[in-house]
Amino acid sequence: MNDDVFALWVYLARTPLLWLTVTILVYCACDRVSAALHRTPLANPVLMSMVLVGLMVRGTGTPYADYFDGAQFIHFLLGPATVALGIPLYQNRQLVLRAIVPMGCALLAGSVTAMVSAVLIARFLGASPGIVASIAPKSVTAAVAMGISGRLGGDPALTAVLVILTGILGAIVVTPLMNVLRVTDMRARGFAAGLAAHGIGTARAFQVDLLAGTFAGIAMGLNALLTAVILPFLL
Repeated sequence: MNDDVFALWVYLARTPLLWLTVTILVYCACDRVSAALHRTPLANPVLMSMVLVGLMVRGTGTPYADYFDGAQFIHFLLGPATVALGIPLYQNRQLVLRAIVPMGCALLAGSVTAMVSAVLIARFLGASPGIVASIAPKSVTAAVAMGISGRLGGDPALTAVLVILTGILGAIVVTPLMNVLRVTDMRARGFAAGLAAHGIGTARAFQVDLLAGTFAGIAMGLNALLTAVILPFLL
């Protein structure tokens, strides 16, 4: 029996569909756990999925390239998923237009602060220019951040790790922080989450409130655009 299971595993491990299926099933299970825990910030499904899949890849001795052969299909969907955020934006366009001025001010302040603080801290700690370029776009959604990093001489793989860590940390702290600061406007809460924690923060905002998710998606998209324009001059 054990030999049959091992033979089946060896066969499946050679097909890209295996790790695609594993990734989806693990995320679905972690999302169920998060829902059962009433979406508490610490029970972040992305964080739990990342840990579990990482342990499985490590435990089975699977090279990352083999894992990515299957997971690349999910990676491809990052683009269409980002574009799909335009649907709630269109549905709430009147609210967006009424808040366009404070949104612009918050976007400029938040985006510049994220970039400048990352660059200054990295340089203060003696990081090389390549590392600085990898760290600077950490608050931008992964697909855009990796492109920016690569063009500026950074390491896209390192940027991807930093983007994910930034998003997870932001998604965990955004709700408790907003509660402590007594920010009750869902537009402001969502915009802050999307600006600081990109796609993962936006997903968290949608879990809390549809309006918050809409404004988080707006912030994520605008921050990516602004960062791509400003960061080359900053560096």
